[in-house]
Amino acid sequence: MIIVNPDRSDILVDSLTNLWKTTVRATHHFLSEDDIQKLTKFVKIGLSGIEILIIVIDNQRPVAFIGIEAGKIEMLFVSPDYLGKGVGRELVELGISQYNVRFVDVNEQNPQATGFYLHIGFKIFERKELDEQGNPFPILKMKLS
Repeated sequence: MIIVNPDRSDILVDSLTNLWKTTVRATHHFLSEDDIQKLTKFVKIGLSGIEILIIVIDNQRPVAFIGIEAGKIEMLFVSPDYLGKGVGRELVELGISQYNVRFVDVNEQNPQATGFYLHIGFKIFERKELDEQGNPFPILKMKLS
């Protein structure tokens, strides 16, 4: 089941934050546990305020979510148990077709995500040395070609 723009209750934000942590630990090997803890507050703020939040629910729990703001994917996280099963692609394609998604930023140190977006049709157009919080995690700026 897909839910678009649910009520951003503390319970939901906490549940999605836990999904984010689980996913990041499985896919963002360049982040330390300390990095994850420091980023958690930014994730909660982002989840609470993002313009469009779409969640995939399976067995009555969130298994993936995408956050979109002004035609840009700001967050896409899929439970490790659901990686490679088309859930992320479905969310991105929904974003493209329904919410005019054209841009995404990807951590350069996450080649799996870069490959995912390249496969869908995004192209790298810029590289930044630092992430949005000023951390030394290079960002690849991508746009749909």
